[in-house]
Amino acid sequence: MKPYLLQTLKELALLGAIRNRIEISSHELAKQLETSQQTASRYLLELDNVQMITRELGIKKQLIQITSLGTEALKEEHSQYNQIFDLSNKVVFKGKVVSGMGEGKYYTEQRGYVDQFKKKLGFVPYPGTLNVEIEFVERNKLRLLKNYGGIVIDEFKTKNRTFGSVLCLSATINNRKGAIVLPKRSHYSNILEFISPHYLREKLHLKDGSEVEIIIYLEK
Repeated sequence: MKPYLLQTLKELALLGAIRNRIEISSHELAKQLETSQQTASRYLLELDNVQMITRELGIKKQLIQITSLGTEALKEEHSQYNQIFDLSNKVVFKGKVVSGMGEGKYYTEQRGYVDQFKKKLGFVPYPGTLNVEIEFVERNKLRLLKNYGGIVIDEFKTKNRTFGSVLCLSATINNRKGAIVLPKRSHYSNILEFISPHYLREKLHLKDGSEVEIIIYLEK
């Protein structure tokens, strides 16, 4: 949602427009938003067009009420701020299952990782990772997660190469337990890699495009 529309919704909500119809002119709203009257009028028109508000036009003022769609947008914003300033013990992601390049299978079969997964996570993962694509902006949540602990799988060496350390975060996907794996020396991606002792595509009847919910539990 466009930031200026969200801000307009907030101002209307603070004036009581969630529970009641409020009487306000575009000039009065412009003062609240610190913008021009024409701009405030345009914001209201845009919100009306996307069904975030209802409007009843009068001679000088209009009766405005925030719809259920607008209320849900504000609730989502509230939820995100809670995660930033008042993190409890979990962070929620929603995304879609996508196919990977097969690298997950290669890495999850390496003995140096397998032994540590078993010792530190309490399970040996099914070979491969279930890849879930999240919204690009959701990557910002991953920055928060790395500050809240997790289980470190240490790097190790074989005759041919060095395998880097990995941060694991206890998680569920559609209520099935497992963990998210985040390479410690990688850029933030919009693909979450989920490991589990089970073949999740079969267990959860998933295919590419299936929508899933991942809940990551934070370490205190």
